[in-house]
Amino acid sequence: MKDSLSVSTVNEDGVPMTFPSTLPATHQQLLEQIIKVFSKDPRIVGIGASGSYASDSMDKYSDLDLVIAVEPEYLNQVMLERLELVAKISGKVAAFTGEHVGEPRLIIALYEPHALHVDYKFVALPDAAQRVDDTQVLWQRGERLSAVLASAAFAYPQPEPQWIEDRFWTWVHYGTCKIARGEYFEATEFLSFLRSNVLSPLALQKQGLTPSGVRKIEQRLPDFAKQLSLTIVSPEKSSLIKALQQCIDLYLELREPSQVVVNTQAEKLCIDYFNAEFAN
Repeated sequence: MKDSLSVSTVNEDGVPMTFPSTLPATHQQLLEQIIKVFSKDPRIVGIGASGSYASDSMDKYSDLDLVIAVEPEYLNQVMLERLELVAKISGKVAAFTGEHVGEPRLIIALYEPHALHVDYKFVALPDAAQRVDDTQVLWQRGERLSAVLASAAFAYPQPEPQWIEDRFWTWVHYGTCKIARGEYFEATEFLSFLRSNVLSPLALQKQGLTPSGVRKIEQRLPDFAKQLSLTIVSPEKSSLIKALQQCIDLYLELREPSQVVVNTQAEKLCIDYFNAEFAN
């Protein structure tokens, strides 16, 4: 990841005077408005940006991933008013909470006229230190947000090889049963789970890269992506059988026996079961 840019110097409106070089003009205009509006709320201590903003790798399709740091004593109040706060930004056409992605603190919003997507994560100021990627301070009262971010390093969750090994073969049995029973759409979804939660994270981790599922896997690991593409098939029995076999083969290539206690009994049982079910 590139070193994040220093953008904590602001003008009289509280807006950063420099932005990442890849920030599109449309995103910048919306971001400037967000900072102007939110900085007027005395309960808000600082605003940070993570994701492609912090790594200076944005394009016109990028979201704005914002952290809104709130005075702890006002957090509950602000959480109740989040949708109203987001609606103060002109152009809002939709906004909703993020329980479906496991983050209830999140407000996901869409703005016209350029159909820009903004994620607002509202957190108590001390909790801003707990983050999975770099966060660049956009605006803050004093140096309070910067100090909190400096108190702890960001860390992306890493796949745990033993955790995966303890489950993988039972997952293979599950996939085999779904295909054999004729639940082809369910089996197709299951293969997506293996790609996102097992195969891609392990492949990225093995190369020393951030194990962020299948995101940008085509650019980050092009050779592996070609192998992974063989697991993307239509919901038909013969195609699904080949795809699940490819998942098994890829896992065996990625698994490092020196890092895990291999469950040889479960592995043999489930591979034999797979082969027996689809022998013809």
